[in-house]
Amino acid sequence: MDLRKSLRTKMRTARQALSTPQQLTAGEALLNQLLALPAFIQADSIALYLASDGEIDPALIIDHCWQHNKKVFLPVLDPAKHHHLLFIHYLPDTAMCLNKYAIREPATPYRQTIEPCQLDLVLLPLVAFDQSGARMGMGGGYYDRSFAFKAAPEQANRTPLLLGLAHQLQQVTKLEVASWDIPLAGIVTDKKYYAVAEGA
Repeated sequence: MDLRKSLRTKMRTARQALSTPQQLTAGEALLNQLLALPAFIQADSIALYLASDGEIDPALIIDHCWQHNKKVFLPVLDPAKHHHLLFIHYLPDTAMCLNKYAIREPATPYRQTIEPCQLDLVLLPLVAFDQSGARMGMGGGYYDRSFAFKAAPEQANRTPLLLGLAHQLQQVTKLEVASWDIPLAGIVTDKKYYAVAEGA
């Protein structure tokens, strides 16, 4: 088993082992961390995700967004572009279905889509992270492909701001970075905010 696969298995096992009370506490702490960030407070269009596989749960963040008239968008597997994501407007009454990974996502017909570059903020899941902003995902490369335009130097400081959400236990000392990995502007955990990019 290669090192990345071994680390991914280890981190997934660790977060899956968290109890329901621990997950709820982590979700509350995560929201409190975000409420201290101007980037979150000022954002109007925010991409989030529905937790699965032990991921830190942003459900309270979604509720907060709805209560404060922020638009929430969820990722959907793009049927037309291989390993890309569409972002669909998500409301409490949005019809849902399961995708091929058994993750809940908005069902067709979609209410409203938004181009990735039009989002203000993207709060994305990860399996492991380091303090430099490197992120290990599940291995499909969906976010990296969908936000590949952020790799251009002139795009680095433009919207959307990409922040990873994670349990603190998912931090590692150093991750190997591939050429296609899109760096994050920061990481938000239940314990701390790690700013990576200027202005994040």
